[in-house]
Amino acid sequence: MHFGRMSGLFRSVSHWLEHIPSQCAVCHAWPAQRVCSSCVARFAQPTNRCKRCALEVPEPMEVCGDCLLRPPDLDACVAAVSYGYPWAQAIKALKFQEDPGWAATLSTLLHRAPAAQLAIAQADEVLCVPLSRQRLRERGFNQSALIAHALAPEKANHHALLRLHDTAAQSGLNRSQRLHNLRNAFMVEPNISSHLKGKRVIVVDDVMTTGATLNAIAATLRAAGVEHITAVVIARTERY
Repeated sequence: MHFGRMSGLFRSVSHWLEHIPSQCAVCHAWPAQRVCSSCVARFAQPTNRCKRCALEVPEPMEVCGDCLLRPPDLDACVAAVSYGYPWAQAIKALKFQEDPGWAATLSTLLHRAPAAQLAIAQADEVLCVPLSRQRLRERGFNQSALIAHALAPEKANHHALLRLHDTAAQSGLNRSQRLHNLRNAFMVEPNISSHLKGKRVIVVDDVMTTGATLNAIAATLRAAGVEHITAVVIARTERY
């Protein structure tokens, strides 16, 4: 099946699964959606985060010390939750257990974040972190594309970014190793490049750890003339 049709199928299945009443995956209340409102309120409390890298920072701090000393390529970063229970398990189910129904549920966490709502409203395009053809073939769908479509279907562009080659798994690598791993890994689709010049874009991913992937993409977009780049992620790991 063509990857575009396959992604469309998974988006339809994701939407369908999201609206079937079931047990809450966290507290097992019935009937509920995948995560009931009580568990969302309990495990997705608003947190003050650095505006450039989304790490938790004490109020009223807006930018962490690392970003002040070494500004990232990203102009802004928004995360819905910290990477931990129960969201880490949900993201793993989405990515590794072939359960695309989690995409819509996880995107609702971002819809609750005022910073994400503002970023989406201001964006011209909502892009996703691309998978290599090999990884896409293995998984059958791009989880970041599903989340991007659930966030802003009218602005989602799944074809603007290309991954030029498969890279070793980022997990277990430190920041410098991740940066080396991602060297020359991304490019902007040539037929779309001119369309993005001067635009404000969002890049969606499921998890941000060191920020190496998203900053590598930001540098690529900046070289293509994109004016403003915001990363929007479901979960942010804390100090790595």
